[in-house]
Amino acid sequence: MSLAHAAPVLPAAAPSALGAEVLRGLTATPKTLSPWLFYDARGSELFEKITTLPEYYLTRTERAIFREHASEILATAAGDRRLALIELGAGTATKTGLLLKAALERQQSVTYCALDVSPSALEEARTTITSQFPGVTVETRVADYTENLSAIQPLKNSATRRLVLYIGSSIGNFDPADATGLLRRLRQRLAPGDHILLGADHAPGTGKDTATLLRAYDDASSVTAAFNRNALVRINRELDANFDLHAFRHIARWNPQHSRMEMHLESTRRQTVSVAALGLNLNFSPGETIHTENSYKFTPGSIAHLLADGGFTVTHSWTDARRWFGVYLASASPLQ
Repeated sequence: MSLAHAAPVLPAAAPSALGAEVLRGLTATPKTLSPWLFYDARGSELFEKITTLPEYYLTRTERAIFREHASEILATAAGDRRLALIELGAGTATKTGLLLKAALERQQSVTYCALDVSPSALEEARTTITSQFPGVTVETRVADYTENLSAIQPLKNSATRRLVLYIGSSIGNFDPADATGLLRRLRQRLAPGDHILLGADHAPGTGKDTATLLRAYDDASSVTAAFNRNALVRINRELDANFDLHAFRHIARWNPQHSRMEMHLESTRRQTVSVAALGLNLNFSPGETIHTENSYKFTPGSIAHLLADGGFTVTHSWTDARRWFGVYLASASPLQ
């Protein structure tokens, strides 16, 4: 991610990944935190709520694309073979049902493997899918797919292709170099003929202005603000910190130079925060921010280029009538 810095030496008293990230990010200049800190059980709930907000067009637009084109997407990916589906960052898999339904219409039974960092979200996904789609065999893996793709194992049956779902524009949370690295690691786990289905939010242009983007990341109900502050809630709880949530303001801004939305937490006053588990005292100036998330926006050309750099070739794409969002099917290219 563009928020990455060299990892500091972690005190023996705080060996957790959370402690390492807080020490790395909040002692850096400027201060940063990686967005995976949002996603404890409460953060996952808040994000699911965000996806239903009127301002957050991404989820409903992608869902509409799946509703209209799921059968075509699955048939194109499968060719004359069966499909097994794998989803990176599955969450509660609310949109995935449209694709699973189309897969079942083709082949009566489907294996679906969901990877996510949130056990509660995966359990909800398993419960929902098994109740709605008895023909789906659900496998779940609690894993950070950005670091560990070992759940994607070679298939013994050559009559089956794998379709990796990476939807919701999650690829936009990585800077281009890290996105390419993730795609290359994924490509190493796949065979020629396997595919990735990538959802990508389009950059401002015809039909979409920056105001639309800003509203999507700074909703009137302040749900996104609560989601952003949830990183501080988690640090308070798990590392015995004393962040005053009312002293940090949610900021969403469009960065046209890098074609990305940014989320920050801005200190509203001069303050010192203690993180007792790390033996750390952090000083904040008024207006100083913690950069918590990037969400890159793409053109069809930039997506094709990114996928090519990652070892995939775009074969088909689908979009909505306004061209606000795109879904791209790409085949695994021969390894060099």
